[in-house]
Amino acid sequence: MQIFRGLQHPGIAPGCALTIGNFDGVHRGHQAMLALLGSEAQQRGVVSCALTFEPHPRDYFAAALNKPALAPARIGTLRDKLTELAHCGVQQAVVLPFNARLAAQPAQAFIDEVLVRGLGARYVLVGDDFRFGAQRAGDSALLQASGQAQGFTVGRMDSYTEGGLRVSSSAVRAALAAGDMAAAGQLLGRPYAISGHVVHGRKLGRALGASSAGAGDGFRTLNLRFAHWKPAASGIFAVHVHGLSAVPLQGVANLGVRPSLDAQDLNGGRVLLETHCLEWPAHLGAEGAYGKIIRVELLHKLHDELKYDSLDALTTGIARDGANARAWFKTHAETRRQTTHDRI
Repeated sequence: MQIFRGLQHPGIAPGCALTIGNFDGVHRGHQAMLALLGSEAQQRGVVSCALTFEPHPRDYFAAALNKPALAPARIGTLRDKLTELAHCGVQQAVVLPFNARLAAQPAQAFIDEVLVRGLGARYVLVGDDFRFGAQRAGDSALLQASGQAQGFTVGRMDSYTEGGLRVSSSAVRAALAAGDMAAAGQLLGRPYAISGHVVHGRKLGRALGASSAGAGDGFRTLNLRFAHWKPAASGIFAVHVHGLSAVPLQGVANLGVRPSLDAQDLNGGRVLLETHCLEWPAHLGAEGAYGKIIRVELLHKLHDELKYDSLDALTTGIARDGANARAWFKTHAETRRQTTHDRI
């Protein structure tokens, strides 16, 4: 998939089948729409294109109005969004900066400048609740009329439902906020995951508990930054880590601001996903994971974030989380084996 930031790129295809959205989470409703988009693009002999925005429009208005509560919790990072769009067969993704100019752009000007001149859209697929342009004045009826005048076709897709319930980013956020990772996975069509480059932290984890019997190198962690300040999920999770070995590694992870013992913490209050592998891959050595791209699947929530009043209490808490994660993996594996046996 080709990725373009803005419209001023010679590599953007001269014509496309287009859909527009925030695509936070790229859930099963998005996936159904993208499958239809791919079919329409193939029929027309053009590339499939997803137009998305960064930041999320509601993030922009929350900042502009100084009302942070208006900002939605973010399901995924831009990296994860683009990765999932590629998995869905999208051939071209265009990321537009959502700024004051775009927020104030009239709906007809958005059609003329972005859809027609910028992207050469020949087919535009939108959801049943799609609105666009300043004051959200544009709708599918305006698109239809413009398409007839300017030479593109408009498709409209009804909401995707699962078990009678509408699949939406809001529903995914609600499941993640409740810690219901199974429900979130059902809506997403895959386990909820966060990916990124492993970055350096304070290296406190390798010192914690290192002197304890059997602790070895302590609680070494893989640190990923979550760029948005308001993640849809938070807390302590049993996880699978992909990207460091041929098979997923079991682990326990903390997603959040990590209630700090140190006001000068390197993390500085930013959201971090810290993952401790229950068995550290020997081939990586002490420093071998830094810079690698990993994907961490959050499979089961153990509890909310906790603030510990001492390093000893933190060490005890991490050890307890590791033991609980191991117990969950053992129970989960036994349940899966029993289910498989029953099916046979």
